[in-house]
Amino acid sequence: MTSSMMSDYDFSGLYAQPGLMKLTIGHLAKQANVTIETIRYYQRIGLLIEPQKPLAGYREYPREAITRLGFIKRAQQSGFTLKEISELLSLDAGHCDDVRKMAEQKYQQINHKIEDLSALQRVLEQLIRDCQNDQSPEHCSLIDSFSGQINKHT
Repeated sequence: MTSSMMSDYDFSGLYAQPGLMKLTIGHLAKQANVTIETIRYYQRIGLLIEPQKPLAGYREYPREAITRLGFIKRAQQSGFTLKEISELLSLDAGHCDDVRKMAEQKYQQINHKIEDLSALQRVLEQLIRDCQNDQSPEHCSLIDSFSGQINKHT
């Protein structure tokens, strides 16, 4: 765990304030709408800090962990990988140009994926039309296409 990751959370005085609930991993998971396994995985890969285990009792997570988990989930929903999210988390508000560049790159990647998926969709549409037009009981034109046997039965 790097010192920059430790600075992501402010543990100081958090539990000394009255009315602030201490979060166990189960409560954190419920509040952040993720599984305990997700939290543990994020800890293993360095996206989330694992608090020190006290001599007696359970690890206690700061409430900021809920915000961090929300950030991770929203970034994933926007198409960012966990590696990219780790990069985003390492940047602060002073690196807005870097964040924007990452978002622009992600936008281009998504556009390329959409183009590729659209091409696949057109190919599949044509295969389905060919199958609908070829009612031969001896073979299936779709299977023949996948087998490289196009038009061998006509």
